[in-house]
Amino acid sequence: MRAISPKLRKEMSDDPYYSKCCLSGTSYGKIDWHHNLIFAGRQVNEPWCILPLETNLHRDIIKYKEMCDWVMLNRATDEELKRYSKAENLTAKRDKLNKKYDIYKPERYILQEQD
Repeated sequence: MRAISPKLRKEMSDDPYYSKCCLSGTSYGKIDWHHNLIFAGRQVNEPWCILPLETNLHRDIIKYKEMCDWVMLNRATDEELKRYSKAENLTAKRDKLNKKYDIYKPERYILQEQD
């Protein structure tokens, strides 16, 4: 696991986005910060790559990986995605996931809508 720098940790702590699970919208219990993007064998330490997930979802990340990718890719700019689109075209992946889940908005919680 790659440590989050103190500067980035402070930035994320001050951002209300990181106080709720990005998939369920819950804010009770423990919220883990999940490094969702691995590039060149390392976890990427950029805010758009780190997602707040409730602990139970984080423990079962394989089940929710595609939805996490969808959230992450929609949080990035095209320029940010281009930097990491070496082995896989992340912009095309975002477009494909948007067709499946619609365009991500931080106030929209996919798990609540599926229940």
